[in-house]
Amino acid sequence: MNYLRRFSPLRALRDLRVFLSHRQPYELWFLLLSIVITTTLMLVFMKDSKFDRPIKREIIYFDSWALSRTDEEIIAQQQVDKVIRDKKRADYQARVEKRRAEFKKVDDAMERWGL
Repeated sequence: MNYLRRFSPLRALRDLRVFLSHRQPYELWFLLLSIVITTTLMLVFMKDSKFDRPIKREIIYFDSWALSRTDEEIIAQQQVDKVIRDKKRADYQARVEKRRAEFKKVDDAMERWGL
């Protein structure tokens, strides 16, 4: 425990002040620039890591069908399933197109900046 007694926030601040007082002005500007860049990157990654909605698990249950089903019953069920599948596919495509438009907007902005 004697080792931890030597640590003091006041001593650390005093040591930092003495260290910075012996630096050249350009070194302080580079220090400030590096802090701003690092903070900006951290904020961008924090913002990007936020999900709009939580990921929901999709549980798929298998239906048991009677062996005596007729072909007409099978075709009718496939038509019902096709409507649901098409709706899901359209929703997915809409989300993909929206995301693609967002990336295109960023890409166009970078092109205008010459990157």
